Amino acid sequence: MITGRKMNLKVRILTIAICVVAIVCGIFIAFRPSKVRYRRETATIGDVTTYYSFGGNVEVKERENVIADRMMQVKQLYVREGDQVEKGDPLFQTSYGDDVKSSIDGEVTQLDVDLNSQVMAGTRVIELVNYEDLKVTVRVDEYDIFVVEPGKQVEVTVNALGRTISGTVSKVSREAVNVNGISYFTASIDLESDPDILVGMSTEIKMVKESVSDVVTLSMGALQFDDHNRSYVMVEANGGRPQVRYVTVGLNDGVNVEILDGLKAGDVVLIPVGSKSSGSLFGGEL
Repeated sequence: MITGRKMNLKVRILTIAICVVAIVCGIFIAFRPSKVRYRRETATIGDVTTYYSFGGNVEVKERENVIADRMMQVKQLYVREGDQVEKGDPLFQTSYGDDVKSSIDGEVTQLDVDLNSQVMAGTRVIELVNYEDLKVTVRVDEYDIFVVEPGKQVEVTVNALGRTISGTVSKVSREAVNVNGISYFTASIDLESDPDILVGMSTEIKMVKESVSDVVTLSMGALQFDDHNRSYVMVEANGGRPQVRYVTVGLNDGVNVEILDGLKAGDVVLIPVGSKSSGSLFGGEL
């Protein structure tokens, strides 16, 4: 009976010992520093540019509704829907013998009368639209309005075409619009001529905010930050061990960053791949 109890006690002690060893091994495996592999990147000379971004849809700049200024009869029609006209071309003749002329270049998009129609004063007779001269109107935040000025060049990406063209700011509103407590201004951007661009297409507008040229650059992924938010990179020290080097950074565009101090063009930095702990940055495999 006593022998049986001794055997059970031994089994319990052995079981507890095995559990303790397993826990200790697990903790050791979980918290031991993991070896880190690195990839190399070379600092280069390049440009870094940041942009203001806006969105808007393509609109026509010129649209004319030809309105009858008095009661009259249309005695002669010189155009049909779809015709192209130039400024000064006659559109129709009235019963008074007057030729009504176009005041813009454009296309006859609507013809609302027939020959010999009686027209009341204030009635639209013809609509003309200039599809060759297009623009985009964008909303500009009140804090950005001072950098948007007439004559400024922008890049316009027409989403449906996947094409980027040039644009020029032609007009900026002088009064803000307030919607739900948020104020914005509007700016008109004239587009360069492109026959494939249609009215209503969506666009993305980019306007240069800041730009630096011929500076030392590095990818943003190469930068790391310590507990005090100071930026640094890893470089290969004597003996091949990774070493921290603090750098001073300038402008960044979200992809590349300007390096003001700490690196020169041609320097190679190490970028940790699959790092699991901050402590592993100071040791690992190359």
